[in-house]
Amino acid sequence: MANHKSSKKRVLVTAKKNAVNTARRSAVKTENKKAIKAIATGDKAAAVVAVRSAESKMMKAAGKVMPKKRASRKVSRLTRAAAKLA
Repeated sequence: MANHKSSKKRVLVTAKKNAVNTARRSAVKTENKKAIKAIATGDKAAAVVAVRSAESKMMKAAGKVMPKKRASRKVSRLTRAAAKLA
C-alpha cells in the first residue's frame, strides 16, 4: 500500500479514472451491440437511430478508451451496413 501522500492520491485518482474508462468502454460495446441487432432485424429507421447513437458513443470514446482509427473503422462498417438496408 502507498505510504506517501502523493502516492495515496495517485491510487485514488487511478481508481476513479479506471471506473470512468470501464463505464465508457462498456457503453460503447452496448451501443455497438444494439446497432448490430437493429441492422439484423432489417428495420431501416431503427437501424439508423441505433447507428447514430453508436457513432456518437464511439467517437466520444475515440482517443480515450479506444484508438481513433478503430472507432472510425467500426463507425464506417456500421454506417455501410445500415445504408444497405432497403
